[in-house]
Amino acid sequence: MQRWYRTFPQGLPGVGLLVLRIAIGAKLVSEAYSCIQGQHGLSPGIWLLSWLALGIGASFVLGFLTRLMAGVSALAGAAIYVWHPAWASFFLSLTSFEAIGMALAIAPLGPGAISLDAYFFGRRKIVIPLVARP
Repeated sequence: MQRWYRTFPQGLPGVGLLVLRIAIGAKLVSEAYSCIQGQHGLSPGIWLLSWLALGIGASFVLGFLTRLMAGVSALAGAAIYVWHPAWASFFLSLTSFEAIGMALAIAPLGPGAISLDAYFFGRRKIVIPLVARP
């Protein structure tokens, strides 16, 4: 995982990535939750994609596996737009060009320093204690 996350921008760039992640994640979570709550007449594919969007949105907000989820989000949005254009009205947060663009922007930039990825996969400072010799 260390190859995926070489840097975690701190300061204002890290805050900017946090705002970008929260914007796309909150939009995904809110639309997926409203789609799940209104299950009347939804096909199993739409219901499954709603749960996928809910998981991706929560992952964006928390900053967990951000690059992977950004790729999945962009691919899912493009796939829905190409193969099931009628479903695009249910998943505006996945299929809009702005959402795909934001997901593609997050993918190479990474999650930033304010994320679970930085906590779990970030650089560590290893302190080797001095050993007293007899």
